[in-house]
Amino acid sequence: MDKYFAVFDLKAFYASYECVERGLDPFKTPLAVTDTTRKESTIVLSVSPYLKALGVPSRCRRKDLPTNIDNMIYAIPQMEKYVKKSAEIVSIFLNYFGEDDIHIYSIDELFVYLSPYLKLYKLGPIDLCLKIQNEILKKTGLTMTCGIGPNMFLAKVADDKFAKNQKKFIFMLTKENFKDYLWKIKPLSELWGISTGYEKRLNELGIYDVGQLANFNKDILKDKLGIIGEELFEHANGIDNTDIRNKYFPINHNLNLGQVLMRDYRYDETLLIIEEMVDDLAFRLRNFDLETENVSLYIRYSFSQEGGFNKQLNLSSPTSDNKRIYESLKLLFLNNVKKNALIRQVGISFNKLSKPKTRQLSLFDNYELENKNKDLYNTLDYIKENYGEDALLRGSSLLKSSTSKLRHSQIGGHKK
Repeated sequence: MDKYFAVFDLKAFYASYECVERGLDPFKTPLAVTDTTRKESTIVLSVSPYLKALGVPSRCRRKDLPTNIDNMIYAIPQMEKYVKKSAEIVSIFLNYFGEDDIHIYSIDELFVYLSPYLKLYKLGPIDLCLKIQNEILKKTGLTMTCGIGPNMFLAKVADDKFAKNQKKFIFMLTKENFKDYLWKIKPLSELWGISTGYEKRLNELGIYDVGQLANFNKDILKDKLGIIGEELFEHANGIDNTDIRNKYFPINHNLNLGQVLMRDYRYDETLLIIEEMVDDLAFRLRNFDLETENVSLYIRYSFSQEGGFNKQLNLSSPTSDNKRIYESLKLLFLNNVKKNALIRQVGISFNKLSKPKTRQLSLFDNYELENKNKDLYNTLDYIKENYGEDALLRGSSLLKSSTSKLRHSQIGGHKK
């Protein structure tokens, strides 16, 4: 039996929702979702399909929005409403597919394994997906794009690169045609899963498009880029053996968390913020059943001071241990921060992610302590999952300088 997967993606979700709530057509309405109570430099979360068609990027700053458009609408984010609408749309999919054959990738995007249902509904993959698109449009007023492919990777590429430009917002890549489309993609960072950093490293090898990547020596790629090089080679050749029933998280991605502080923070106060952010991000790391082998820290100084830094550090072995990760980030902070600097923005990132596996012992790691901590973190994670992130807080989170409770009361950095 041929395998068919689909990716469904809500088109300009936040902005489209705001248009529909006002009884307006998202394709004919100039609307931007942005908090007008914040500074002009605040990020725009979403712009309507109408503005996108004019070339306005989704993630610009409010000050960069065009000023020559009549009747521009600014909508303050309503994150809790977006979450509820997303859940409503997922419930429509559950009327068609079993829960195990749906993977929710984000608030506005999900994967579906179509193959077991084609015979049931007596429809081909395109017709079944069109039926679902039309039902969602009719019930919610929201448009979904759809990419179909023989595996999850090609379905994602079909949606990201091609479906958005089709009249019915649907496109299918097959084993027979994928090379005609996939191999022409360039620059390489246009392909899902390739960052600008990896694009640069591939360019240094003389690889500038996906076709060149697919026909490059696999052993050299693995030698230069490790397991990620092997994965990129397989993706370029249309190979992806991911099971939809496992959490789909490409290993060349990273996890990150950042915040702009509401006031200038002193040197010592910032360490508390970093520790709280590690607690939150390590919780997500374990939830994906992943470990990190490289961490990075971004610091921007006060608006009245220039500068900051962005540094990273390789760990002696992969880990999901809060304490080890925090101590590494603390080291980066202490070695690079200006002692008298006031700090306004903090970001952390966990890189080189991998699944936990048996590994050789290192002289630099205390595995007995780390294994003991694992039991503790499993218990803490269980409590957070079932009773909320604020069910357990550090004593220091009660200090005025703490931002933990404020961040947990928000979605995407905005009020619920």
